[in-house]
Amino acid sequence: MSQRLLLVDDEEHLRTMLAAALAHSGYEVETAGNGREALELTRTVLPDLILLDVMMPDLDGFEVCRRLRSEQCKTPIIFLTARDETGDKVRGLTLGGDDYLVKPFSLDELVARVDAVLRRSGMATAGVVLRCEDLELDDDAHRVTRGGSDISLSPTEYNLLRFLLANQGRVLSRAQILDHVWDYDFGGDGRIVETYIAYLRKKVDADRDRLIHTVRGVGYTLRVG
Repeated sequence: MSQRLLLVDDEEHLRTMLAAALAHSGYEVETAGNGREALELTRTVLPDLILLDVMMPDLDGFEVCRRLRSEQCKTPIIFLTARDETGDKVRGLTLGGDDYLVKPFSLDELVARVDAVLRRSGMATAGVVLRCEDLELDDDAHRVTRGGSDISLSPTEYNLLRFLLANQGRVLSRAQILDHVWDYDFGGDGRIVETYIAYLRKKVDADRDRLIHTVRGVGYTLRVG
């Protein structure tokens, strides 16, 4: 089942564009154009995460967050704002926000932040079975098989394979993989992606038709053929 996001922004064009991008990434998206509508929808649609614009004319994002937290709503909140002042960030996080994204931002960064916050909050999608040819990943059982044979993976290898399977056919850059598997603020050497891709290939593609491919100069993809 797709996770449900509530996107709150008073700019209609931006709201429409972001909602389409998030839906394309596999999320179910509800939208609100102001703070009061956001409060009402949070109580009725029960989103898994709220993307909350700070600068709105009726109730700003900070006040919406304050009211939700006063009602014991624990839904993760990512603030969206054009303001980059440290004081605003501290205020938002102190009120109970989980992250802070400054406009303008890339769609890839937005999706990465959403994924990271959902993982940290323990609300990442479970119960999913992902397949490509004879490769299968079962989230409930935390089990990976190929051709019916079990494949033993480390937690990082598992998360990397899951991300590749969830985006099979798409070419993913090293930066996108770092964002999703190691979290967007990972400060280590980006070559770790190449290392773990090599680990996966030895386990997933060993003595079988290759599913994990390198697109030179672009990134990696999982696909048949």
